Amino acid sequence: MSAADYPTLFLKRGEDRRLRAGHLWVFSNEVDVVKSPLQSFEPGSPVHILDASNKPLGTGYINPSTLIGARLVDRGGHVLDRSLLVHRLNVALALRQRLFPQPFYRLVYGESDGLPGLVVDRFGDFVVVQINTAGMERLKDAIVDAIKKVLEPAAVLFRNDSSARAIEELPSYVEVAFGEVPDLVEVEEGGLKFAVDLKHGQKTGWFYDQQDNRDRLQKLVPGLRVLDVFSYVGAWGLRAAGFGASEVTCVDASEAACARIVDNAARNGFESKVEAVCADAFEFLKMARAERKRWDVVILDPPAFVKRRKDFKQGAVAYRRINEMAMQVLERDGVVVSASCSYHMGRDALLEAIQSGARHLDRQVQVLSKLQQSADHPIHGAIVETDYLKGYVYRVLPA
Repeated sequence: MSAADYPTLFLKRGEDRRLRAGHLWVFSNEVDVVKSPLQSFEPGSPVHILDASNKPLGTGYINPSTLIGARLVDRGGHVLDRSLLVHRLNVALALRQRLFPQPFYRLVYGESDGLPGLVVDRFGDFVVVQINTAGMERLKDAIVDAIKKVLEPAAVLFRNDSSARAIEELPSYVEVAFGEVPDLVEVEEGGLKFAVDLKHGQKTGWFYDQQDNRDRLQKLVPGLRVLDVFSYVGAWGLRAAGFGASEVTCVDASEAACARIVDNAARNGFESKVEAVCADAFEFLKMARAERKRWDVVILDPPAFVKRRKDFKQGAVAYRRINEMAMQVLERDGVVVSASCSYHMGRDALLEAIQSGARHLDRQVQVLSKLQQSADHPIHGAIVETDYLKGYVYRVLPA
């Protein structure tokens, strides 16, 4: 289908302002349903997007059954096809090659890379793709072809099992698009090697969004005892060991993750100073406090406690509680690295939760640095929703 054959989506008067300011989303209540009835469109179908004066805004795709009714992909009105995908992939690749010496990074971060609804992670010769919208699902074959042309990988894996797909009324599945994906694939970061399970691991198998923040451990941990809570496969903890921590305790509730921690520690020669504990984070910290265990540095990288706006109050309590518990197992003048991947938990709210926990213990917090997502997750200047990861490195002192 050529772009000229795309059906037209008309916006109400004044509803084009956000798009003209750089945003890429059209909400369903911004559509002129008289001129372009939503029920007339198939989910994921490509569309021309026009303002109320019939002026073109570009091409995109639509899902009439979701709150985000349409997403703008190209302001020039080009067809949404393999050629456009190849171009966007090459633009994204140029940035990552500039930032990273080896091919281990998030190659495509949705809207920030001009490809709304698409995530692509690179693991050397292996590529993991996550499609989160009906529009990108329609381009599934073209996406694979474009990745083949740009990267020439050994294999491509679809991890189409995110919760976002349910909103788009898409099925959840994991499948190999082509090639063979081994049970374990090695990721290289900071001179270390980590074995990860791309098919069954969390998200797409690895959390690239924290790699810039993990680099900060170089100045924080040499010669010190480190506790890594919510460790997953040991990225934070092993990076700390690599930077010279005297001993590291990694805690995760998943037995599979703990097994990977042990394996990854051995893979890097850290068997003697890295311990894996399979336990609930809150229960572990409670027990550690009772046993008067102490660490010089505590790392907190939990899953999102605030997944939806309505969960904010309960989630804020969880962030306060986990930080307060971390402070209770710190040595004197200890340091906490505390992160949140909850978009609805803003930076100010996270710091307020941390400070609240400190005051409850009659202590004070001294912020040393702020954290944000790594540069392979660039923030779109007009889309605040792309800015989700935040955190603080802070020192805890007597009040």
